[in-house]
Amino acid sequence: MTETVITRFAPSPTGFLHIGGARTALFNWLYARHTGGKMLLRIEDTDRERSTDAAIDAIIDGLKWLGIDWDGDPVFQFARAGRHREVAEGLVAAGRAYHCYATPEELVEMRETARAEGRPPRYDGRWRDRLPAEAPTGVKPVIRIKSPQDGETVVDDQVQGRVAFPNKDLDDFVILRSDGTPTYMLSVVVDDHDMGVTHIIRGDDHLTNGARQTILYQALGWHVPVMAHIPLIHGPDGAKLSKRHGALGVDAYRAMGYLPAAMRNYLVRLGWSHGDTEIMSTEEMSAWFDLDAIGRSPSRFDFAKLENLNGHYLRATDDDALFAIFIETLPYLPGGPELAARMTPELSAQIRAALPGLKERAKTLAELLDSASFLWADRPLALDEKAAGLLAGDARALLGDLHAAFAALPAWDAAATEGAVRAYAEAHGLKLGKVAQPLRAALTGRSTSPGIFDVLAVLGREESLVRIADQAA
Repeated sequence: MTETVITRFAPSPTGFLHIGGARTALFNWLYARHTGGKMLLRIEDTDRERSTDAAIDAIIDGLKWLGIDWDGDPVFQFARAGRHREVAEGLVAAGRAYHCYATPEELVEMRETARAEGRPPRYDGRWRDRLPAEAPTGVKPVIRIKSPQDGETVVDDQVQGRVAFPNKDLDDFVILRSDGTPTYMLSVVVDDHDMGVTHIIRGDDHLTNGARQTILYQALGWHVPVMAHIPLIHGPDGAKLSKRHGALGVDAYRAMGYLPAAMRNYLVRLGWSHGDTEIMSTEEMSAWFDLDAIGRSPSRFDFAKLENLNGHYLRATDDDALFAIFIETLPYLPGGPELAARMTPELSAQIRAALPGLKERAKTLAELLDSASFLWADRPLALDEKAAGLLAGDARALLGDLHAAFAALPAWDAAATEGAVRAYAEAHGLKLGKVAQPLRAALTGRSTSPGIFDVLAVLGREESLVRIADQAA
């Protein structure tokens, strides 16, 4: 019988869901989908001083926005502290861990001696084999694992290959603090075991942790999960990703107007590939994703690539679906709450009608919102610098002529207004652009917009005529 694959995403709720964490969640989710398995969510909230409910909410909200779901209810690590203590005490009883009474001063002295001798600062094992009767009174001990002292601990990693760690460098690390709280190292191993996790997919900054956790698994006589440590994300300059590169919370990308589908597509390509395929649906990612196609080199975050990819998704998304996403995202976009507050059925219909033209020029929902703003702009329109330039010279007189021509039209639609503009241009020996550009400036306050005849149709006869009149000579 084939073992069901169980992955997990295990963030610490000390801040937002950052872009590296989002990619880790995505890789775990895709591998579970690819294998017909499950992905679990564990909130590692053992750092009580830094863990916050707001961060937990932000992580869960970020995952939901990205379209990443999980099986069952989230597991909260702190709530399982009793189980972790029980395992630590069981290791002591089995002779595989021990109470250590070394004082903070002794530990400082050990580190300083090691540095002076050119050795890595490691605990020297002074309480490893001492009898309990030697314990000083009034001192609460920590519990340390009895790590192997010779040989090496090997992590057979699905991404990094075989990685060997000399046991002399791993020392007898603490698994239970003197106040009875478990360390990260112990909690992770116990939780992964109890949750049935078969595959651990996480950043390669945890690779050394993988060796220490392997020692714990072996001490407990438990099966070691398959490990896959993925390279971290770097900035375009090759330096470790920072806020200046885009190491922002997932919520920031929503506020910048990126689509969840585009974010999934972009994130999956940071360190994983399927041939030269750049654009892929979630179903294709799930079908193709496997651990052996994850690269060993750090990937580079590139905003320009993300923007171009997002622009593709904007154009490719069905208009009704895109409109629904746009309205849903309004509360997060710059200027979005203000638009939401003044939204009427008529304005909603205008935005939906303008959407096909708007999405052709936008790369993000924020750009789409900005380029649609002419629809609800207050009169008289404020002209940007280029638009004002288009209304210099004879342009305002031209607008007066067009106003008269438009007012006489029996029907108002894109075809009728185009016919009137073309007739005017031909009669005056002008190229179409020489007529359309001043008209665009008068109607939108800008030099770029969707097709001018679509703009006229969406604004309607009455609004178009008053805007033209505002700018005409």
